[in-house]
Amino acid sequence: MTPILITAGSYRFRARFESSAPKTVALFRTLLPYRQKLIHVRWSGEGMWIPLGETDFGLPFENHTAHPSAGQILLYPGGISETEILFCYGGVAFASKMGPLAANHFLTIVEGTENLKALGELVLWEGAQDILFDLDDVER
Repeated sequence: MTPILITAGSYRFRARFESSAPKTVALFRTLLPYRQKLIHVRWSGEGMWIPLGETDFGLPFENHTAHPSAGQILLYPGGISETEILFCYGGVAFASKMGPLAANHFLTIVEGTENLKALGELVLWEGAQDILFDLDDVER
């Protein structure tokens, strides 16, 4: 699959789509290029998120996890809590004020992982950062 270039704050990462989440991947590809703000999570640990409110993508759970690793990016399709994208930079136990959640692991950082913690700390201490997901320039 086509690699994805992620620019967040002053950092750049390359990621690959997860074939175990084909519906989530197909949906996300239709959103590219995707620009948002990345903020620090409130409940889950070393992660950042993109809150999407009541957005209903009509996605089922697939390749879902409640304990993602650093460099994994998940899409929570909504239900108990609001729809969101979760960007993990360290230890995460995915949750909301309603309790534990699981979300679709659809992207994994494969280059730039050494900057994940620095991005997480930037977002934690300096606030929301712009983020852009786009097709990797190599593939254009």
